[in-house]
Amino acid sequence: MNAYPQFLERRDGNSLVWRDGKRMTIDDGRGAKTPAERLDSPDLKDMLMTPYPQGEAPPPVLDFDPGRARNSAFFLAMYGDCEKGGVIANLVPVVWLPKKWGKTLQVTRINGVAERLAAISAELDALPDRFDTYLYPPAGTYNCRPIAGTTRLSPHGLGIAIDIATKHTDYWRWNKPGSDGRYPYRNRIPAEIVAIFEKHGFIWGGKWYHYDTMHFEYRPELLPAR
Repeated sequence: MNAYPQFLERRDGNSLVWRDGKRMTIDDGRGAKTPAERLDSPDLKDMLMTPYPQGEAPPPVLDFDPGRARNSAFFLAMYGDCEKGGVIANLVPVVWLPKKWGKTLQVTRINGVAERLAAISAELDALPDRFDTYLYPPAGTYNCRPIAGTTRLSPHGLGIAIDIATKHTDYWRWNKPGSDGRYPYRNRIPAEIVAIFEKHGFIWGGKWYHYDTMHFEYRPELLPAR
């Protein structure tokens, strides 16, 4: 409710009550779920089960994926369904790095996402030139598509995500597991960039065991109140 005050009113027992009267179940009562089940059918409680480590953090342990569980009904009710044309009307342009690159990206205006991404852009634009290679050209924002290898809607389809640094990104699906069956962690994105995104409510895919280091998405419910 602190993260999304425009939409959420109160908790009533096991229900989250929206300002328009809609009610969503917090705990579906299924008990402990496997990591795969939390991804495929998370309730609202599952989304908050794994605390997101803001700031410097060690490489994530097995299946530590804070933010990868997304209750689709919750986010579709908030941002719209891109497959039904429900997102496009709320997309607005944001100039990315106005001094160094100056081209526009499309993100949603809902929850102030566009405003926050513009603030991020301004702070990144002021970083020393050595960071430029990680910042432009970006790899995309709005895209109505599923997450690679799944049927789940990508947060890019909600207009709340941005990918950067294609040439310097690391992604778990691009690597093979080691002899122990685990994926070795890799990252080349500087901590200074991550800190700016987190300051404005965006989480980073580089803090997942199933890492996606180019990826940032607006998920303020996982970060301290700003």
